[in-house]
Amino acid sequence: MFEQTKALCQHFLDMGIPGFDLIVYKDGECILRHMGGYADPENKIPMSGKEKYHIYSCSKLITCAAAMQLWEKGLFSLEDHLCDYLPAFAEMTVKTEDGVRKAKNPIKIKHLFEMTAGMGYAMHDPVLEEYYAIPGNNCPTVETINMFAKVPLEYEPGEGWKYSFAHDVLGALIEVISGEKFECYIKKHIFEPLGMDHSTFLHPIEDWEGFAKQYQYDAQTGEYVPVWRFWCHLGKEFAGGGGGCISTVEDYIKFLEALRIGDVILKKETIAMMATDRLTPEQHVPFNKWKPGLGYGLGMRTPYRDTCTDFGWSGAAGAYASVDPVNNMTFYYAQHVLKAPNRHLRQWIYNALCADLRGEKIDIPFGTRDESPGLTF
Repeated sequence: MFEQTKALCQHFLDMGIPGFDLIVYKDGECILRHMGGYADPENKIPMSGKEKYHIYSCSKLITCAAAMQLWEKGLFSLEDHLCDYLPAFAEMTVKTEDGVRKAKNPIKIKHLFEMTAGMGYAMHDPVLEEYYAIPGNNCPTVETINMFAKVPLEYEPGEGWKYSFAHDVLGALIEVISGEKFECYIKKHIFEPLGMDHSTFLHPIEDWEGFAKQYQYDAQTGEYVPVWRFWCHLGKEFAGGGGGCISTVEDYIKFLEALRIGDVILKKETIAMMATDRLTPEQHVPFNKWKPGLGYGLGMRTPYRDTCTDFGWSGAAGAYASVDPVNNMTFYYAQHVLKAPNRHLRQWIYNALCADLRGEKIDIPFGTRDESPGLTF
């Protein structure tokens, strides 16, 4: 069973992906655990299923779920202005064809969830690099995010869509509203209740024990270069809500199952709201150039125009998360390759699984290379 899904995963290995791990749940039961390749190719250490990964932007689903817990408690409104909680964002500037000017629109909290806040992903803007370089600076989360407010916006808040560090800002907002360190709030309210014992948002950067080895693919040479650097790491006190989580496959599927079931860490109604497309037709234009045929809700891709029934997100090193409440299915796929040549094919895991379960054959675009520019998460 699952011949097409397994063939797709084998194709990933054929493309040079060192190792992968896939777990699939249906109706609350694990129906497939499939892994292959190596956690450490140089030392011929095969995948065990217990490996830790930098999940990068799959962190965003966790951060948004945590923020919505506070929303359920009535501690903020989606229409609230961000500067009411983080005053550094009160006087924002925006880039225009005529230079930088004062922004006309305030950033609302809903804009952070939706990626419509006007922000970009310039986490290494010169003004920020100068801040990071201060001797003894450990980059505390809220203090660091306040520095992000110095970076001019890419467009007026609420008027466009661009993938950004908005969910890192959301992590700082959680810290301010809850009165707890962001990483402590996540541990107490998500990781511990779900038994995610091997997940954290603040991992010692020098501790690589138990990790699958991380690589970066060089499209020019076709080589997989070992990369131990964690590019979401800004300082040992910075917990990045947008990309800073370390987790395992067995941990993360517990989180996805909680979203599928509902009334575990969030109410069913809240999850349904998060998984509903919120973009305007104008905002769909830039989003669909990047993610064709999908919608975007409160921090996740969503079904759009009957193209699928799942929601979720993905990560820069290959993580891919899917929750399908219609078919009562969740799956999580992990690998550890930045700029991987198969990143455009991960969405086909969903198609292959659905086809295998229905006993149907589909045409998977084996061999097609990703030619999309920039970050593909």
